[in-house]
Amino acid sequence: MSKLQKLGVQLVSWIRYLGLPLFLGILIGCVLVYQFWVQPALTQQPVTLTLMMIAPEVPPWSDILIKNFEKENPDIRIQIIEGPNASDLYENLYTASFILGDSPYDLVNMDVVWAGKFAAAGWLMDLSSRITDEELKAFLDKDVEAGRYEGKLYRIPLRSDAGMLYYRKDLLEQAGYEPPETFEELINISQDLQEKKAVRWGYVWQGRQYEGLSAMFVEILEGFGGFWVNPETLEVGLDKPEAIQAVEFLKSTIDKGISPPGVPTYQEEETRRLFESGDVVFLRNWPYVWPLANEESSKIKGKFGIKPMVHALGKTSGACLGGWGLGISKTSKHPEEAWRAIQYLTSAEAQRPYIIETGYLPSRKELFTDPEIVSKYSHYPQLLEVAENTVLRPPIAQYAQVSDILQRYLSAALTNSRFTPAKAMKSAADETRAVLEAGNKLETKA
Repeated sequence: MSKLQKLGVQLVSWIRYLGLPLFLGILIGCVLVYQFWVQPALTQQPVTLTLMMIAPEVPPWSDILIKNFEKENPDIRIQIIEGPNASDLYENLYTASFILGDSPYDLVNMDVVWAGKFAAAGWLMDLSSRITDEELKAFLDKDVEAGRYEGKLYRIPLRSDAGMLYYRKDLLEQAGYEPPETFEELINISQDLQEKKAVRWGYVWQGRQYEGLSAMFVEILEGFGGFWVNPETLEVGLDKPEAIQAVEFLKSTIDKGISPPGVPTYQEEETRRLFESGDVVFLRNWPYVWPLANEESSKIKGKFGIKPMVHALGKTSGACLGGWGLGISKTSKHPEEAWRAIQYLTSAEAQRPYIIETGYLPSRKELFTDPEIVSKYSHYPQLLEVAENTVLRPPIAQYAQVSDILQRYLSAALTNSRFTPAKAMKSAADETRAVLEAGNKLETKA
């Protein structure tokens, strides 16, 4: 008997056993289940979320974060579009795609200073209702604050960053000094060690006209008790005495020979390499320096420490907050899947292997003291002290314009003898107020 004949006999037996109406009902039900549930499940393609990523970040994202996410979420794929190395060019590409009206990106990877601009332009989804205040407490406070605009939340922090002071522990111990707490102590120690020929330079920092200059300056400004722009009132503080004192301090380090004459042209890497050469006592830079300066080839391996930035007597220190976080594009066709991705990518489970591999700072407080992370990066508990005392660059819609203004006039004050700190800061404050007033008028008309 053929297979077809056997099947016919079985069908006849079922019909006799169940009765024709019941058998037909079961048969129709099976067909419907297959058609509307089994077949779509077998043939449905995973949802693809698109994300642009700055070029150096692509390998760790692909190999760790996305690989692990897709393993746990087989119904979602994340496609990375590789962007340029420079963050300003990267931001411009995001901006251009949003202006065209239908951005191809579902997830938006944002520098800490972009959320205000992107939210004000209406390019991001409000995430406020998707996460509770209790859940947000797991993240660094200022990192969360940086993702808010006009009381709404648009960015969830993924990895953090904070400026800090590196110092030559061995040289200070030999000379009988404790790490400095004030600007005055930093100056005095630097001059003493320079006079003793222990080092060539006392203090190096980022003075080139670029975003790093603004980031460095907010720390000095905070240390003198000043402020740049109050995001609530839009009051500008650049021409106040504290801001002028901050500029005078930076200029004095050059004039006194404590900082190299070329420091107004330095970015992070120039200062790092100079510090690692062994010719510098103090360095202002980011956490990425630690593992590099502790490599076998480094002349200062094991000879330096870290601490929060110094400040004026009676004032408090502040570390400029850096880092990256995720938002959802207003034009995304897959907002629920995008939120699932953000929940996972910003979780402790996802951050742990990523932080261990890259050496970046986590955005979750608990990971600074996580045993697995601390076993590789013993200085992370110290970094938590720095990360919890951060200062924000103004989270305002016009941040890019006001930062450009500050950079230009700071650079003029540091390099042009005709531009005194007071004159430079007065001009910077006036232009900043003009930009903010113009922005308010446009918002009012809208």
